[in-house]
Amino acid sequence: IAGDTATSEAAVLHAMDAFEATHGRAADVVLLVQCTSPFLTSAEVAETADRILAGAADTAFTAAPSHGFLWRGTTEGAEGVNHDKAHRPRRQDREPEYLETGAVYAMAAPGFRTHRHRFFGRTALVVTDPARVLEIDDPHDLARAKALAPLLDAPVTPGFADVDAVVLDFDGTQTDDRVHLDAEGREFVSAHRGDGLGIAALRRAGLPVLILSTEQNAVVAARARKLRIPVLHGIDRKDRALKEWCEAEGIDPQRVLYAGNDVNDLPCFHLVGWPVAVSSAHDSVRAAARAVTVTPGGAGAVREIAAWLLGPELDTPVRADAARTTPARTTTEP
Repeated sequence: IAGDTATSEAAVLHAMDAFEATHGRAADVVLLVQCTSPFLTSAEVAETADRILAGAADTAFTAAPSHGFLWRGTTEGAEGVNHDKAHRPRRQDREPEYLETGAVYAMAAPGFRTHRHRFFGRTALVVTDPARVLEIDDPHDLARAKALAPLLDAPVTPGFADVDAVVLDFDGTQTDDRVHLDAEGREFVSAHRGDGLGIAALRRAGLPVLILSTEQNAVVAARARKLRIPVLHGIDRKDRALKEWCEAEGIDPQRVLYAGNDVNDLPCFHLVGWPVAVSSAHDSVRAAARAVTVTPGGAGAVREIAAWLLGPELDTPVRADAARTTPARTTTEP
C-alpha cells in the first residue's frame, strides 16, 4: 500500500484490518488525519469524530469558509465558476462556500467498509479558521509553515511550577558564539548583563542553576564565579555529567530546563523534561527543543528564560526548598 499510486482509502482499510486483527473487534469510527496540515488542532480532530459518534452524520471533514470568486479558463475566455460575472456582489454579501482543507476526515467504519471511499451518506462540515489552513506539498510550503507558526500557535513555555533546576550551556547560549583574540592569542567573549540579572533572580527564587560546557577556557569558570553559580566545564560527555549532577542534587531530570544552541547539546535535550534552544541555535537543535527563545544567545536569552519562570519582573516568591541551592563551585573534567 506504500506505492506512489496507492490511495489514502487503501491505507485506511489496511489500518482497519490491522486494528481488528490486533484487538479482535471492529472500530466504530475511523479517522484519516493528514500530517501535511501543520496547524490542525486537537479540538478539530475531536469535533470531526464527534459528528459521527453523535449520529449526526455518516462522514465528516474539516473545511474553511470562503467568499472568493472562482474562475475557469476556456477557449472563449474566462468564465465564472461560482458566480455570474455580470453580477458582482460584495464578498461580505455572498453566502460562504467551503473549501476542503484536507486535514481530517471521519467515517462511520461499517459504512466505509461498504463504500470504500471517504464520502457516503450524510456528510457534515467541521468549519475551521481559514488563517490556519495550509497543506505542505513542497519545500516552499514548509518554509511558509515555519514562518507562520509563531503567529498561529502561541509558544508553550515552562512556568515556575514546572522546573526544579536550570542548566545552561555557555558558548552560543550565554555568548553570541564568537571569540575575540588579542595579539598574544588570549581569548575573550562577550556576556549580556541581562543574563546575569536573570540568573541572580533564579538563585533568589531557590532554583539551582548550573553552567555545563565543553569549553576548556578559564573564561567559563570566571563567568560562573561572577554569577556565583557552579560550573562543570571541559566536559566531553555533557549528558553523563548532567545525569550525575542531577543524581547528586536529588533532582529529577524531567524537571530540569536545559538551554543550549548546538548539536553537542542534543544528548542533554534527550535527558531533560524542558530542552530549550536559543533562537540563534542550529536548526536541528531548534527542531528538538520543547521551547525556543525569541532572543538569540548572548543577547539576553537567559534573561528571557528567567522571565518565563519568574514573570517579566523576575519577582516570583522564593520556593520553600531554596536552601538546597548548591553553592558556587568549579569542576573540570580530567
